[in-house]
Amino acid sequence: MIVWLRIAYAAVVVAAASTLLMPLQLLGLHFDWKLRRILPRLWHRAACHALGIRVKVHGKLEGRRPLMLCVNHASWMDIMVMSSLADVAFIAKMEVRDWPIFGLLARLQKSVFIVREEKRKTGNQASEIAARMADGEIIVLFPEGTTSDGNRLLEVKSSLFGAAAMAVPHSPNGSVLVQPVAIAYTKAHGVAMGRYHRPLAGWPGDVELVPHLIDVVKCAALDAEVSFGEAVEYRSDSNRKDVSATIARRIRTMLHSRLRGRDIS
Repeated sequence: MIVWLRIAYAAVVVAAASTLLMPLQLLGLHFDWKLRRILPRLWHRAACHALGIRVKVHGKLEGRRPLMLCVNHASWMDIMVMSSLADVAFIAKMEVRDWPIFGLLARLQKSVFIVREEKRKTGNQASEIAARMADGEIIVLFPEGTTSDGNRLLEVKSSLFGAAAMAVPHSPNGSVLVQPVAIAYTKAHGVAMGRYHRPLAGWPGDVELVPHLIDVVKCAALDAEVSFGEAVEYRSDSNRKDVSATIARRIRTMLHSRLRGRDIS
């Protein structure tokens, strides 16, 4: 009975938030109002509350612009968590566009969908990302390119940092800030999950979306800790592989520290 009450409560809250905010978001997208950047944050805050995702923040969001956030990717919940904290847009694989529920949300948030296999389109996509960053939008990149089980950082793909390089010429100060961010799912119902139970939050690629979503709703009490690290300045003379290695090292340090319940020195 309690489980069904949780599901019903989540459904009512999400439906109410969607009914109130979605028409405004559609207008904002149509007329390209800056309101379209703000409304997703309100919706995702309501959704996190409905699903019982409690977000704790360490450090702070970089205040300078242009800004790209590089975040480890453990779950579909990462999008909700990051969107609840800041007015952001995401870089996503093209197949996400057709996903149930989250594909619609990604389109409403004006995500940039990239086709990595078609180099002919890569330039146009990177140009769009660069232009939006130059206009003050915060772009979120998941540099692993896929989701993990939440216990580790997968290999960071340096090629995905090309958008940051393309945004440099559009920056008034000749640089783009790339800030590492680590999301760690640490507790369920206030109890540390550990490596064995973390897949409750983590969503590796071989797990179906809808059953995992239902499991999260049933749990209704997950803690997500978000750590903002020191940003790296990406300039015209920066080496992309060096920048990606630095970002990966900082994300990995923050992620492991939070998973182990330790302060970052």
